[in-house]
Amino acid sequence: MEVSCHMMQLKPKKQTQNKVEGDTGGYFETARTNLLNNPGQFMKSMQEYDKEGMSEGTVRRVGAIIASDDFTMEKVKSASQALVAILKWSSAMLQYHELLKVVNPKRAKVREMSEMLAVVRASLAEKRKKLKEVEDTIEGLERMFAEKKELEASLQAQIDDCYKKLERAGKIIAGLAGEKTRWTETVARLTMEYGYLIGNCLVGAGMVAYAGAFTAQFRQELEAEWRARTAELGVKVLPDISMKQLLEDPVTTKLWTAASLPNDNLSIENGIIMFGSRRWPLMIDP
Repeated sequence: MEVSCHMMQLKPKKQTQNKVEGDTGGYFETARTNLLNNPGQFMKSMQEYDKEGMSEGTVRRVGAIIASDDFTMEKVKSASQALVAILKWSSAMLQYHELLKVVNPKRAKVREMSEMLAVVRASLAEKRKKLKEVEDTIEGLERMFAEKKELEASLQAQIDDCYKKLERAGKIIAGLAGEKTRWTETVARLTMEYGYLIGNCLVGAGMVAYAGAFTAQFRQELEAEWRARTAELGVKVLPDISMKQLLEDPVTTKLWTAASLPNDNLSIENGIIMFGSRRWPLMIDP
């Protein structure tokens, strides 16, 4: 475009004897003389030409020159083969300028949309970040909910177990309610017998230690005498206490009788003396 502008600004010289055939205006001779004398610099200026910044005035002036009859392709070829490329380049620049009129609004629209897209993407990134935080919160709450559900199930199982134990305990208490009277009587009896414990033990110990060699009648007389003497000494003793009453275990006695031991008082007393003595006792076996 600069070439065309220079060619337009330079006035054609008067025709001389060396005038190129077909160069009616002198433009080609002027271009060859002034522009092509430094091909390297000229090529560089064409390569670095600001094709985006062409003004409408320049485009109109260059377009008028190229459209003139002096700038037909045949005349340019006859003037200089190098000018053919320049003509093509200038025509391409004019076409490029016309294309820019269509492309630049689209470029501006693209820039606008790109800016809007950047804003939308930034907003989207922010929303995704917030969404990730919400999802993490939901995940934590779901995990906590699962833990609480497990805890609830465990506590419910414990509650059910406690209810069952409570129900069984209630049944046991209800079943033992009838034993209250007997237990009360037993406690009263044992409390009363506690005061006679020393005297009763004296009679029982004396019978285990000394009565083994005597008959049943003599044993009864000994027990009666020991009870009386114990009472005289100021030690409480039950009036009718006997070794059999004090030391007999009814279950053990049943086992003895089941093993063919006689069930008379003398035999049972002998068994009590046998298992209550530290040494081999001396006794009469009927």
